[in-house]
Amino acid sequence: MVIRTAAKVDLNKPPEEQTCLHNRWHPDIPFISRIAPNEVVKIECLDWTGGQIKNNDSAEDIRNVDLTKIHYLTGPFEIGTAEPGDILVVEIQDVQPFDEQPWGFTGVFDRHNGGGFLDEIYPHPAKAIWDFEGIFASSRHIPHVRFPGLIHPGILGCAPSAEILAEWNRREGEVVQSKVHELNRDVAQLPQPQNVHAGQANISHPDLKAKVGREGARTIPGRPENGGNCDIKNLSRGSKVFLPVHVPGAGFSVGDLHFSEGDGEISFCGAIEMAGIITLKMSVMKNGMADLGLKSPIYIPGPVEPHYGPGRYLTFEGFSVDEHGKQHYMDATVAYRQTVLQCIQYLKRFGYDDYQIYLLLSCAPIQGHIAGIVDIPNACTTLGLPMDIFDFDISPTGPATKMDMGACAK
Repeated sequence: MVIRTAAKVDLNKPPEEQTCLHNRWHPDIPFISRIAPNEVVKIECLDWTGGQIKNNDSAEDIRNVDLTKIHYLTGPFEIGTAEPGDILVVEIQDVQPFDEQPWGFTGVFDRHNGGGFLDEIYPHPAKAIWDFEGIFASSRHIPHVRFPGLIHPGILGCAPSAEILAEWNRREGEVVQSKVHELNRDVAQLPQPQNVHAGQANISHPDLKAKVGREGARTIPGRPENGGNCDIKNLSRGSKVFLPVHVPGAGFSVGDLHFSEGDGEISFCGAIEMAGIITLKMSVMKNGMADLGLKSPIYIPGPVEPHYGPGRYLTFEGFSVDEHGKQHYMDATVAYRQTVLQCIQYLKRFGYDDYQIYLLLSCAPIQGHIAGIVDIPNACTTLGLPMDIFDFDISPTGPATKMDMGACAK
């Protein structure tokens, strides 16, 4: 059986000129095509930046990336018979990079342009390019590492209703009003007309494009009503995702494909980002939100995952006491930050620099877990690092031998 390609992208054409793409969530963005229930289709996707990052040894493109343009998603698709209150069941059958672009990238964004989980400590841009060999990835910027990718989409979701969109903008606006001066940094990305891309409306409905610019939700965070940018590394081939439907036809979109990712995607541009093709089968569960008691997405992971023996993870602990010795009450974010920093200090002993390790922990198949959130005042988190992704022994056996590890792109 020949599988239909429901949407094609052009790697050599500016994304804003491609009407099968959009970069905001809004219920009025026109559908690009219709997918029948239980139909298997291929959907092509650009990388999340729309091709802004190049395969070279400079991080200037990371420094200057335009975040008003992201994410470029393919869609929205009308799914036959889908109505508000239904559940859209999405089975991920395959995800692959394009044959003509067998590479991806991981980046640390400048603290003043996107930043990342550790941007107070690592504020400068950096980049690693990864080459794909079948299921494996390796990088000239982080030597002595090779691992199989747990390939997956970073973003999939259905369009919000007008009411849900208004609620997103209300509650995220409140966060900005209450926290931005306290924290002295961006705390949410509110609607941004600059570089809005509303698919077919860009050409045929300029008034609608302007409306999407004024109202459309940014795709940067995941949200409980539609999923979106959840960056769940185990949402890979063979997985089933159950998405609430809020508008007639569902308005399904997908993008931000990843060759691999670690739990937390800590550097923000932290997966191995890539352009590629995803193969999906979608079915509609009528009245599914009520029947399943669901308000937010759930998923069943697929059978595909890199396997390392139970004794082959070196596991680091972190607590909600920061690097300055300040006690935080039950703060899992502080704890996970400390867990990552513990791992960075450990791996530096072998000759890697901080930015190389930061990039690696963003995209390698690390296991991040909450170990305890009940023992006041300290939350505890762990990070499991697969030792077998290295071609040398990193086990804790004594003093380390430093090697020449080169450098990532800066």
